[in-house]
Amino acid sequence: MRAIIGPNGAGKTSMLNVINGFYHPQTGKITYKGKSRSAMSPNEAANSGIARTFQNVALFHGMSTLDNIMVGRNLKMRRGFFWQALYHGPARTEELENREFIEHIITFLEIEAIRRTPVSRLPYGLQKRVELGRALAMQPDLLLLDEPMAGMNLEEKGDMSRYILDVNEHFGTTIALIEHDMGVVMDLSDRVVVLDYGHKIADGTPGEVQKNQAVIDAYLGVAH
Repeated sequence: MRAIIGPNGAGKTSMLNVINGFYHPQTGKITYKGKSRSAMSPNEAANSGIARTFQNVALFHGMSTLDNIMVGRNLKMRRGFFWQALYHGPARTEELENREFIEHIITFLEIEAIRRTPVSRLPYGLQKRVELGRALAMQPDLLLLDEPMAGMNLEEKGDMSRYILDVNEHFGTTIALIEHDMGVVMDLSDRVVVLDYGHKIADGTPGEVQKNQAVIDAYLGVAH
């Protein structure tokens, strides 16, 4: 698991936006799965196995937990509109298979009790968990988590940390994590990248980064 940290304005979210196609880089290239490209559209990113959560929860508030997570499964639905409208034969089989996978995610995240609840009624911590479930529904190879602990209390952070570790172990998903809570970063990460004003100033194990003077200066504002 790779963490991306840095002071406010360092360019962390902008970098994720470039990776999953919301922004296009002015210079440089994106290399993913051995292929190098100057830019990637959000559709290309999703189809190539990149999923994303956001700083601010981005759910469909009028829909239930189950339906929100099913939205993330849309890319895996191969049958056309005609078959889906009929809900017969291959389309029905496909629907049942995808719902089975969604139920597996719901069980994995321990949100069975809220599966039919509109997400607008859920507390913030559970909404964050539903958003993680929607990203997992895509079966991503690379999962980008943008401040998944933001706004959470200590108990909610502990739960989310456990789920993130389990995602990495259970699904084998590569995770890139932006997080301001340094305790979470040091506990979860194998390696840490530090950005400062768009530049990478450190890249190493959590222990190495903690001792890096350039990192200490950036967080204290010494360099600027």
